[in-house]
Amino acid sequence: MKGAADSAPRVTHLLETALYVDDIQRSVDFYRSVFGFETLGSMNARLAALDVGGSDVLLIFQRGGTADGVDTGNGIIPPHDGSGPSHFAFAIEKQDVERWARHLESLGVPIESRVTWERGGVSIYFRDPDGHSVEVVTPGTWATY
Repeated sequence: MKGAADSAPRVTHLLETALYVDDIQRSVDFYRSVFGFETLGSMNARLAALDVGGSDVLLIFQRGGTADGVDTGNGIIPPHDGSGPSHFAFAIEKQDVERWARHLESLGVPIESRVTWERGGVSIYFRDPDGHSVEVVTPGTWATY
């Protein structure tokens, strides 16, 4: 793969993050109450899609519900699935860290950990109803953020 990065077309951003859950409605309710995310399109027994900041999508799949491909009528979505807790992070502004901590506390969502990074970024970690590790994180965490 040497030199592949030099010839690869540019990627603009990560569009979708997928979670595999035991109860789609419970997860949708959690992400709506904690983040205020709106549903994109209709929700079904297999999938719910949530708008994240007007530019990204959080896909919530029924665990095991995507083990077979899906024919959309215009192409096949290949099978995929996951098990065990995943991790992902949502970007927040630095001045909102304490507001996020109070918000989570007011909803009864326990904060699992806080980290201050060497570049000055701050992370708050907590769990969703399926045990996924959710992070809200400020700039100053990565060289790219």
